[in-house]
Amino acid sequence: MNKLQIAWRAYHPVVHLLMAGTVFVMLTQSMSMPFLAIYLSQTTALGPAEIGMIIGAGPLAGTVGGFLGGVLSDRFGRRRLMLLSMLLLALAYAGIVVSSDPLILLANSVLRGLAASFYGTISKALMGDLTAPEKRFRVFSNRYLAINLGFSVGPMLGAFLGVAGSGFTFGLTAGAYLLFAAALAVACRRYGVGEAAAGGEEESVRLSRIWRVLSRDVVLLLFVIGGVLLVTVHGEMSVTLSQYLQAHIADGVALFGVMMSVNGMTVLLLQAPLTRWTERFSLFRRLVAGALLMAAGEVGFAFSAEWGWFVAAMIVFTLGEILIIPAEYAQIDQIAPPRMRGTYYGAQSVSELGNFLGPWAGGLILSAYGGTAMFLVMAALAVASLAFYGLGRRLYEKRRERSPDHPVSAHSSCG
Repeated sequence: MNKLQIAWRAYHPVVHLLMAGTVFVMLTQSMSMPFLAIYLSQTTALGPAEIGMIIGAGPLAGTVGGFLGGVLSDRFGRRRLMLLSMLLLALAYAGIVVSSDPLILLANSVLRGLAASFYGTISKALMGDLTAPEKRFRVFSNRYLAINLGFSVGPMLGAFLGVAGSGFTFGLTAGAYLLFAAALAVACRRYGVGEAAAGGEEESVRLSRIWRVLSRDVVLLLFVIGGVLLVTVHGEMSVTLSQYLQAHIADGVALFGVMMSVNGMTVLLLQAPLTRWTERFSLFRRLVAGALLMAAGEVGFAFSAEWGWFVAAMIVFTLGEILIIPAEYAQIDQIAPPRMRGTYYGAQSVSELGNFLGPWAGGLILSAYGGTAMFLVMAALAVASLAFYGLGRRLYEKRRERSPDHPVSAHSSCG
């Protein structure tokens, strides 16, 4: 008990609340958002490509929302903008069940994407404000764990209760954000946090110089393009896969719920041991393994016809996801000049463009050529990303030979 009390007191109470609230809202959100494509196909006359475009518009808006949220929170304080973003998220989720007009749904998706990117950026910044530097890595790791904990339980619970993807779950998600916002408002006011933050200059530089940095550093550009391709594959998996299962597999909606829960559980169970085991390999080899596993998972989706095979393919796909996410961040950190690390991480967020391209392109291919072709194209994109990562790695190695003082990770080589 004493150790538990020490661990609890090691972090600010608002940080604990943010962790608990993340599990809470992810639990309800994972009952609704993964099934949004199915919900829209059942309640509107929209086709897969149109649904993919509407859903993808949210992440597309979020590619710039994170930068903007960071700048505004530095200038006006974290608390007010974070609470505003949560209220807008509640409004956006409630709005899904209010109107079936395509333009309103598109505007609602953009609002949701902007608000979610605002909340994600500002909540992480607030956690950093309230946490000692030596403990921040653990805090952000726990945050990722909290997200996956919610997503590992929510889809399966929603499918078991028979409410997954229903109008009720979108309303439930809206209510969860309202309750979380109310609790956070009380806690922030009680502990006097989130009123102001420093570092506005750093964020402003990141926002204003992002495209110039991308065009000047070819290695960074190649890594970002590779990231866009991999996120495109992941975006397709999380949206158009559900439409394919609904149309072609018995109880496809329930199967999709199980697969999303398997995705979250696999991350929870295997992220730590798999990451430790692969630390003996270079970053590029980890990226190669991750991309090939994602491609193998897509091929598995293409040729599966039974629940067991789909679940197995999802496990393979998730193993690739586990390898890729930390390796991508480590590579960006490796090539970043010390005073521009924030700008380089900001540049990497451009890869979120793939969360728009995946649902949109996946919907087009699904409509025109069917699910098998869609999955195989996505597998090819995962493999193609390695060409960009490989070329970027070679250029970086040449840069290191010319400039030995260029920043290099203390833990791993890029090659």
